[in-house]
Amino acid sequence: MSSVEVAVVGGGVIGLSVAWCAARAGFSVSLRDLGSPHAGSRVAGGMLAPVAEAWHGEETVTAQGVEALALWPEFAATLGVELFNKGTITVATSPGDLADLRRIVELFNNPDVESFNNPLVGSLAARDVGSLNNPSVGSLNNPGVELLNSRAIRQLEPSLGPSVRGGMFVPGDLAVDNRELLSALHKACVEAGVKFESTVDESVSEARSATTTAPPTIATARRSVTVIAAGAWSGNLHPALKDVIRPVKGEILRLAWRHGTLPPPTRTIRGSVSGRSVYLVPRHDGIVVGATQYEAGFDTDVTVAGVRDLLRDAETVLPGIAEYALTEAAVGFRAGSPDNVPVVRWLEPGVIAATGHHRNGLLLAPHTARLVVELLKGGSS
Repeated sequence: MSSVEVAVVGGGVIGLSVAWCAARAGFSVSLRDLGSPHAGSRVAGGMLAPVAEAWHGEETVTAQGVEALALWPEFAATLGVELFNKGTITVATSPGDLADLRRIVELFNNPDVESFNNPLVGSLAARDVGSLNNPSVGSLNNPGVELLNSRAIRQLEPSLGPSVRGGMFVPGDLAVDNRELLSALHKACVEAGVKFESTVDESVSEARSATTTAPPTIATARRSVTVIAAGAWSGNLHPALKDVIRPVKGEILRLAWRHGTLPPPTRTIRGSVSGRSVYLVPRHDGIVVGATQYEAGFDTDVTVAGVRDLLRDAETVLPGIAEYALTEAAVGFRAGSPDNVPVVRWLEPGVIAATGHHRNGLLLAPHTARLVVELLKGGSS
C-alpha cells in the first residue's frame, strides 16, 4: 500500500469515484462529504451522452466525454450497476431547432475534428426507415451521425409528439440511475477501505443546510494529499478556484409511471423546443425530466416557471407523460467552469482539484478518477 494518505473533500460521484479508484490503487483514503440534498450528482438525470450533448465550442469536453464513455461498461460492471444501453434520440420541434441539430451533425461529420470520429457513434439515415428495428443496423463502424426525418424517428419511438420534425439517433450513448450509482460507489468505497469522516463543525452544518457557506477548508484535512471534489462548492476551498468554479442552478423533475399509462421509453430522449433543451431519461418506474439552467448562485427554490417550462416542453416531445405522477421537483448545482472544461490538476504541492464538470459529472467520473490516480502516482506537482 502506498504511504501517501489521500483526503477527498466531496462525496458526489466525482469524489466517490476518485476515493474508490485511489483506494484500489493502494492509497490510504479518507472522504469527507457535506451531504447536501442539492449536490449535482444526487439530482442528475443520469445521461452518459457525449454525442447527444455535443455543441460547438465544447470540442474538448466532448472529446473527454467520448473517452469516458468507453470506460463506462467496465466501470458499471465492476460496481454492479445497470446501464440503460438503448441509445439516445435527439429530436427537434421547429425549423430553428432542426437547424441547431443539423449543426451538431455537421460537427461530427467534419473530417477535421478527428476526436469525434469514433466507433461509439452510429447513425441511421432517413432512407433506412424499413430497417430501423434491424439489430444489425447500428452503423457502429460509421463515424458520422445523420438527421432522421419525422417518419424515421417515429420508427424508433412511436410515442413522440406531432410537433417533432426530425431527429438524430445515437445508439452508443448510455444512461444510468444516478442514485443507484451513488449507493454502489459508497458501498464499493467501504469495501475498498475508504474511511468516511463525519463533519460536525458549524461551517459544515450551515453548508449542509444548502446555500452559500463553503465546506471545511482544506487546511482541516491534514493529509499528505487533499483532493478537492466538492462540486459547485469547490470554489471556496482554494484561492486558485475562487474565480473559476461557480454554481449553476438546475431544476429537475421525477415522474412516476401509473397503471394504464404508456410505459416509459426505453431510450433517452433529448428535445429542443423553441430553443430550450429538455431531456427525458427512462427509469424502470418512470422518467427523469430535466433540466433548467440558471446563473443564480446557490438559490435552492424550485420555481413555478422552471416546472412549467420543463413539463410543457417534455409533454411537447412525449405527450403521454401528461398522465404520469409528478413525484419530485428538485434543485441541484452543477460545478461550472469558464469554458465548461473540468479542472483536474495539481493546484499546489499536496492539493489536487477534481471539479468543474458542469453537466458532465456522471459521464466523466471514471475518466476523472483515472486522471487523479495518475497524478497521485506521479508526485506532488
